[in-house]
Amino acid sequence: MARYAAFLRGVNLGAKRKTGSAELRACFEGAGLEEVQTFRTSGNVVFDAGRAPKGGRIEKALRDSFGFDVDVYLRTAAEVRAIAGHEPFHAKLVAASDGKLQVALLQEKPAAATRKRALALADEDNRLAFESRELYWLPSGGIRDSAPYLKPLEALVGQWTMRTKGTVEALATKYFA
Repeated sequence: MARYAAFLRGVNLGAKRKTGSAELRACFEGAGLEEVQTFRTSGNVVFDAGRAPKGGRIEKALRDSFGFDVDVYLRTAAEVRAIAGHEPFHAKLVAASDGKLQVALLQEKPAAATRKRALALADEDNRLAFESRELYWLPSGGIRDSAPYLKPLEALVGQWTMRTKGTVEALATKYFA
């Protein structure tokens, strides 16, 4: 059995998209996954599978269980550890920022031209770096303040789900050490 993490987009946002940990675990178990555990309430699910899971199968199970679409961003244990261990910006820049270092998990690795156009949107208030299927973003302030900045960025690289790097590090330490 191999261990995986599923990062879900858009659960527990607003009154109509609420799911509990027990319901998430039951949904994943119903999809044939084992040793299912949830981490925090932002849609992080860790599980074991005998073969690489298909995101579409999990998305269908979530839609059938909850009545709304949920995009699933799957990562292997090695990928979660790599994300947690990657330091895209100098520690002094991260410490000096009033914002939290974020990781946007993407479905696919963007093409080089797309990455170049996205990185051209970076400035001193919004630092960006790519690594495989992840976009690291260091905002100078809170995410809500930067929402207008994120829309053109997401239009370039495609839909994502975002977590703080601290959340990914804590998940990696707890389940993938």
